[in-house]
Amino acid sequence: MTSDQRVVVIGGGLAGLRLAQRLGPAAAVTVLGEETRAPYNRVLLAEVLAGRYAPEVTALPAPGPALRRGVRAVRIDRTDRTVLCDDGTVAQYDALVLATGSNAVLPPLRGLFEPEGRDLPDGVHAFRTMDDCLALSAALRPGVRAVVIGGGLLGVSAARALAARGAQVVLAQQGERLMERQLDAEASALLHTHLTSLGVEIHTECRVRGLRIQPAGGPGAAHPAGQARPAGQVPPAGQARPATRGGTRKVTGVELADGYRLEANLVVLACGVRPRTGLARAAGLDVRTGIVVDDHLRTGDPHIHAIGDCAEHAGQVYGLAGAALEQADVLAAVLTGGPAAYTGTRALTRLTLGGAENASLDLAAFGETTALPGDDVVRLADATRRTYRKVVLRGDRLVGGVLLGELSTVGALARTWEGGEAPHDLFHLLTDDGGH
Repeated sequence: MTSDQRVVVIGGGLAGLRLAQRLGPAAAVTVLGEETRAPYNRVLLAEVLAGRYAPEVTALPAPGPALRRGVRAVRIDRTDRTVLCDDGTVAQYDALVLATGSNAVLPPLRGLFEPEGRDLPDGVHAFRTMDDCLALSAALRPGVRAVVIGGGLLGVSAARALAARGAQVVLAQQGERLMERQLDAEASALLHTHLTSLGVEIHTECRVRGLRIQPAGGPGAAHPAGQARPAGQVPPAGQARPATRGGTRKVTGVELADGYRLEANLVVLACGVRPRTGLARAAGLDVRTGIVVDDHLRTGDPHIHAIGDCAEHAGQVYGLAGAALEQADVLAAVLTGGPAAYTGTRALTRLTLGGAENASLDLAAFGETTALPGDDVVRLADATRRTYRKVVLRGDRLVGGVLLGELSTVGALARTWEGGEAPHDLFHLLTDDGGH
């Protein structure tokens, strides 16, 4: 690739900016970023909400003139190799990279939207962007009661942050346990105990059916209007834009599937994310859960690639920062003529749940945390120190593990897992000095 070849990147998040940084002077790069604020690390949003970090701490390295902020791509013309933007400008490309990320899933709750409307009621917040985070932070008042819908990584992080700010928090999880994608039953139970100690009220196997809404100009009863929109549905044209806030309706609580009602001043929608694929679909690219790419992160059009949360490789959409960075690095090598190929990412999930002094909880999970028939499982637990460690072995290979409370060994375990090596001294890897 020569310096006069044009690379257009749609998406000014972690993946898109990493790619632009890696390409450097090897290409004429333009990054189209929809958000008007300076780029930031979404991984740290819960820390901002908890008051531990100021928003500026989350800033990503300055991208320089390559980034056009506040510009949304609305259409791709594959024949002319151009991207039409919402400000009327047209960006021409030799290589186009879709790094469009993902949107918060908006669940099909009665009362969430009015018919044909896209305005969230006052007091209802998604938790995906810095704007979401700051709006939720500004809504916190002494004695506020918040219901967090969703008990995955996002919901647990939001509940912990709200509790740290003094809110009365109820977490409603439809599944059997918290963070069921990452944690086994024992680790999830320890997480449940920790959040409860922070004052979070937890309801598992609990489905929220609808919102209790106070309509404009009237107190009290639930607003009967408002159809449930199918989960994650977005307008068909171009890329999805977040729901807006009309200010005419106010949430007063939630209604559960069993008819029980929970009062709430705030409702946080933490039901996961969905890849943003509207542009790719409209352009006729292959989209399943995400935008389908090969080992060169190339779509069915050889001039268009996809990376990050929107990309699907070998049937997998990662939605994790580590995978986005790895994909960006591989694609930079591919675009500059290198022999690189992407073969997948071995994802490690880490989370710190703060509490009172000496009451925080660190957790990490990697690989397959639930054993299959014939697997060997090794567990070490210490109730006094509130630590739990479990690894899953398949034959002589480490295939996954969970650690809570003490993570000094996670580096050594992760390296063994990532390398597909046989652990020569498993006890050493599991004990406190295993990482040294």
